[in-house]
Amino acid sequence: MSDRSPEATLLALRGSIDNIDAALIHMLAERFRCTQQVGELKAEHGMPASDPDREVRQIARLRALAEDAHLDPEFAEKWFNFVVAEVIHHHKTIAEGSTPAE
Repeated sequence: MSDRSPEATLLALRGSIDNIDAALIHMLAERFRCTQQVGELKAEHGMPASDPDREVRQIARLRALAEDAHLDPEFAEKWFNFVVAEVIHHHKTIAEGSTPAE
């Protein structure tokens, strides 16, 4: 049992949540830097913006990771689909000769 008050415990937990949120934002930024390079490579070589076979494999992999981490696999898949939709949008923008907003 903690000697801290509920308010102090709440503040500490929220501090941890804020730190995790900051780490997630930095990780997403790094992920998008990598996918930007993928988009440039695909555009340079006339490759399609999306890779449905890879997406299916990634969903299966992330769902398994989510289960191992005790995270709802449906949530993990929704997150992945949201991110991939944005990545594909960026890839199409790059292929059209524009630079996606950062």
